[in-house]
Amino acid sequence: MQLIQYIIQQTQLSSKSVENTISLLNEAATIPFISRYRKEMTGNLDEVQIGEIVKFKEVFEALEKRKKAILKALEDQGDLTTELSQKITDSKDIISLEDLYLPFKKKRKTKAETARLQGLEPLAKMMMSQNVNNLEYTASKYITKEVETLDNALEGARFIIAEWINERTDIRTYIRRELGRYSTISSKVIKSKIDDTSSALSAGSKAQKFKDYFDWNESLKNIPSHRLLAILRAESEGFIRQKIEIDDERVLQKMEEKIIRTQNECTTQIQIAIQDAYKRLLLPSLTNEAISIAKEKADEEAITVFTKNLQQLLLGAPLGEKRVLAIDPGFKSGCKIVCLSEQGDLLHNENIYPHAPQNQTIEAIKKISSLTDAYKIEAIAIGNGTASRETEELIKKVFFKNKLDIFVVSEAGASIYSASKIARDEFPNYDVTVRGSVSIGRRLQDPLAELVKIDAKSIGVGQYQHDVDQTKLKKSLDTTVESCVNTVGVNINTASESLLSYVSGIGPKLAQNIVKYRNENGSFSSRNSIKKVPSLGAKSFEQAAGFLRIKSAKNPLDDSAVHPESYAIVDKIAKDLQKNVSDIIGDKEILQKIKLNKYISETIGLPTLKDIIRELEKPGLDPREKAKIFSFDANIKTISDLRIGQLLPGIINNITNFGCFVDVGIKESGLIHISNLSDTFVKDVNAIVTLQQQIIVKVLEVDVVRKRIQLALVK
Repeated sequence: MQLIQYIIQQTQLSSKSVENTISLLNEAATIPFISRYRKEMTGNLDEVQIGEIVKFKEVFEALEKRKKAILKALEDQGDLTTELSQKITDSKDIISLEDLYLPFKKKRKTKAETARLQGLEPLAKMMMSQNVNNLEYTASKYITKEVETLDNALEGARFIIAEWINERTDIRTYIRRELGRYSTISSKVIKSKIDDTSSALSAGSKAQKFKDYFDWNESLKNIPSHRLLAILRAESEGFIRQKIEIDDERVLQKMEEKIIRTQNECTTQIQIAIQDAYKRLLLPSLTNEAISIAKEKADEEAITVFTKNLQQLLLGAPLGEKRVLAIDPGFKSGCKIVCLSEQGDLLHNENIYPHAPQNQTIEAIKKISSLTDAYKIEAIAIGNGTASRETEELIKKVFFKNKLDIFVVSEAGASIYSASKIARDEFPNYDVTVRGSVSIGRRLQDPLAELVKIDAKSIGVGQYQHDVDQTKLKKSLDTTVESCVNTVGVNINTASESLLSYVSGIGPKLAQNIVKYRNENGSFSSRNSIKKVPSLGAKSFEQAAGFLRIKSAKNPLDDSAVHPESYAIVDKIAKDLQKNVSDIIGDKEILQKIKLNKYISETIGLPTLKDIIRELEKPGLDPREKAKIFSFDANIKTISDLRIGQLLPGIINNITNFGCFVDVGIKESGLIHISNLSDTFVKDVNAIVTLQQQIIVKVLEVDVVRKRIQLALVK
């Protein structure tokens, strides 16, 4: 099967779109670049569609690579026939391919192999032919020094027959179908783990969170991804045992119908072999395969949830270029304060101790007031960790000469960043507390620019992210970060090395070269000057230029998403209007009157021209919303303060397939189950709410022991 045809079958996209996209990918073009600047070639495919082409291209190439390896192995073994070669070449998935290879696969020493070495294969063949009239007499001929009894001979022959049955593709396909349609997954608690109920099921114990699965049974086909991952985690941590079950009796009956053709002395022996093949070989192997396939599907769903959350978090509302005082709150160790410039540079840092045990409240208030005045602070960012609510109350008591906006910022991953090499390189002379506070402040200024420095898994916006396939997770998260960075665009003169590394066509090495060149030579004055960066060739420039912004450049297009390859067409449009390019930028009335059809050429079509006009209307527009002020209910400090029926303000801090979690200002986040998001059926949680959305919730249930809060969405 050819690559193009395979991808078309999987995606239902047009042949031209698939062919051209693959051609661009083979030329090292990135997904953001193809989606944004090659719309005519792809038929206006978006990043998701191009991502699907990339995925299925990789699946096809992996399948073809495995086919070649199997064909070579079979040829080396002398087992390759023309018919087998054709079957392998025609295989459309890895499972059917491996089934074809199974009978020829080199095996460790099995019971069947031992029986073969004892010379029992001819007996097995005769029994399988089902034509033996006197089985006892026939089998007795195979009694030797190694095969001491008649029973030993029959048993050895059955082992060989069982292996043959195990290798039959029709039998394996049938059992797979049964597992896919009718299997159940059940879990039972390992009693030794919870013999001491008082300790094992205490609020702080690990077992407590898996209590729901101590006696569970559900269709494997229908189990939600989060539940399967929870069961598998509980099993890996030793609290439960899980197993996959189907109707054994029905399967065995069907197997007999497929294998047994006559009723004679061989029948009983073959029935025993069938049962042995099923219980010892087929069922363990295929149930493991079934759970592996279910786990792979659950992984994909969990990764999708994580990437959607990450995208929303990265594209969260930035405060913008304003001076910020950031506070990493704490009790005994005090609150670490930093003052940041509009660009996020560290201007000042020190500690205050307003809370117990020091209780230096008055001194802290005076210090905050003086710092905000001295450094012309425009906003305050408070980390949402320990002592956050108390620090927020303190700030509200401070008298400021000018009105300051106060924001509570998520600290998730800040400690990971503060101890990282990136943070050490940025602030070699400061400790982790200063770096953590800087990260909190910068997250308010520009979440995207700061969060790209942290391993996405540490940000805490997924479900069971540590249980899923880590290679697939990392790849998906990197793709998401790349998409977000290129959607927003990057100021090349202020961007960090981490941020630049996600720009289309750049990567870590070129990002390092750009920062080094910028430090040695000063700011870039134009996009064209970017070509002077060592190792940044024509291909890298083509892929990156449209996503890099240069503020106050001589050419205003350098601060837009218009690609340099399209500058000439913009110049022509301006010339036809008898104006300068700068005159038409932002003039929506003039731009809307332009007849785009007259500018269509072999290289530029209507989709690109429409993009250019949209960009000229609002050049360099940040697609993100602006930061909004939010306050929790001042009366809610701990889970014990919650009462059923209360209406509370909250912020959505995580979204899953089964609902969303809400920060209501206490240590524990509450859950709005999907059934409590709306009065009508909800299929997709993301269709109702978004990450960081400010909402009002109603308290439905409070379980103080298990630290669980059930909420309903009000508005």
